[in-house]
Amino acid sequence: MAFKKVWCALALGFLLPFSCAHTDFFTSIGHMTDLINTEKDLVVSLKDYIKAEESKLEQIKKWAEKLDQLTATATKDPEGFLGHPVNAFKLMKRLNTEWGELESLVLKDMSDGFISNMTIQRQFFPNDEDQTGAAKALLRLQDTYNLDTDTLSRGNLPGVKHKSFLTAEDCFELGKIAYTEADYYHTELWMEQALKQLDEGEVSSADKVYILDYLSYAVYQQGDLAKAMALTRRLLELDPEHQRANGNMKYFEYIMAKEKEANKSSTDSEEQEKETEVKKKDYLPERRKYEMLCRGEGLKMTPRRQKRLFCRYYDGNRNPRYILGPVKQEDEWDKPRIVRFLDIISDEEIETVKELAKPRLRRATISNPITGALETAHYRISKSAWLSGYESPVVSRINTRIQDLTGLDVSTAEELQVANYGVGGQYEPHFDFARKDEPDAFKELGTGNRIATWLFYMSDVSAGGATVFPEVGASVWPRKGTAVFWYNLFPSGEGDYSTRHAACPVLVGNKWVSNKWLHERGQEFRRPCTLSELE
Repeated sequence: MAFKKVWCALALGFLLPFSCAHTDFFTSIGHMTDLINTEKDLVVSLKDYIKAEESKLEQIKKWAEKLDQLTATATKDPEGFLGHPVNAFKLMKRLNTEWGELESLVLKDMSDGFISNMTIQRQFFPNDEDQTGAAKALLRLQDTYNLDTDTLSRGNLPGVKHKSFLTAEDCFELGKIAYTEADYYHTELWMEQALKQLDEGEVSSADKVYILDYLSYAVYQQGDLAKAMALTRRLLELDPEHQRANGNMKYFEYIMAKEKEANKSSTDSEEQEKETEVKKKDYLPERRKYEMLCRGEGLKMTPRRQKRLFCRYYDGNRNPRYILGPVKQEDEWDKPRIVRFLDIISDEEIETVKELAKPRLRRATISNPITGALETAHYRISKSAWLSGYESPVVSRINTRIQDLTGLDVSTAEELQVANYGVGGQYEPHFDFARKDEPDAFKELGTGNRIATWLFYMSDVSAGGATVFPEVGASVWPRKGTAVFWYNLFPSGEGDYSTRHAACPVLVGNKWVSNKWLHERGQEFRRPCTLSELE
């Protein structure tokens, strides 16, 4: 790894075609694992530097101890001491040569190796965008999974292997990032958590004055004037000369006096509280449903509908490859029909696909509904790579398997897309197919619309990460080695709007998936049209 990074630095100097640019670390756990190795390398380098400094100080210490004894004897009888010609010679030698060598040793910078390594590694460090992205991910997880700040700060999350916690300073940083985004709701939550941890006695570099300054303003922005005044008073108790707090207090008192003069009724106050609550949430109905499904609070099927769901051995409609060895299939949902195939991809195949994809992982993009151009979006937090069947027997075998079990022609399908989700990785509700107002979405492919979606789950996820369908209330949970399949279009070619789906944020764990989008061309005789548009 170290060789690769040095080579990358050389490539930059000689303008070789080698990509070394920053690549949105926070959007892929797979890529973030490289940072663990980077940090380990830096720790080793730092320990080497410490040893070198300790060795240097040990030499200086021995020199000082030796001369301390020597000068103590010499100063008692200087003439007698120098009467010995050897002592006289050694004094000349020490002052002319050895003290100069000691000076060189003291001035010698032992940090050169560490600083050099740090300089090389620094170009691979996350940047402000990564830190902000990871912070926003924590806030997104907090909202999606209804986590209070104390639970998140203490690291009390389901399925964690390595428990960690947020310091008061960490909470303060989260609050500041929310503040920068004008997200005063989360600013209040995290500044209060930082203050709480400091009040409980946590030793931290975080300053209560700064926290209260941010907190009081965030509370005021949400309309709670009384609380903002109380927080400002507490700030002024700590720092009576705080210029902004004194100015704010005068302004708050002025506003409060005007409100009293207006004699606002309690009804108005209640309405103001409701408006504040709406501002805090500000979610569309679909958003609320999406988050409920992510938490596993989806609509339950009626017993009558559940009885229509089955598990079975499936031979791909008498496909020769599966007559003697059918695969396990189970129904996940009825409308739209979503089926899951079990034990459909082996661990060895998964590792091969991941190894092929890792060097190519790039920030996942979405198709602009107006221009059709690919672009990154805040609502799709992951990295993806595309694998062709001709480059690996494993990928080719997977493609054949999909064709055999769906009965659809994969020659017109898109390449296998491999995706790895980052911190709080998600893909908010979307359609896989192009709607009527997006006529140019897949025009350059020339293979028609996306008729169906095949999705492999290549890892288990400790918490979160479900695939949910808000229109119908379905939640499909990741299970390593399985795949789910559904049709995006009716046989008539009309889009099935009930297939609108989303990838929920990953709360704990690492989510790897791969998917195959199958297109209309080549399916004319494999899935014939019907007379009814929605049949």
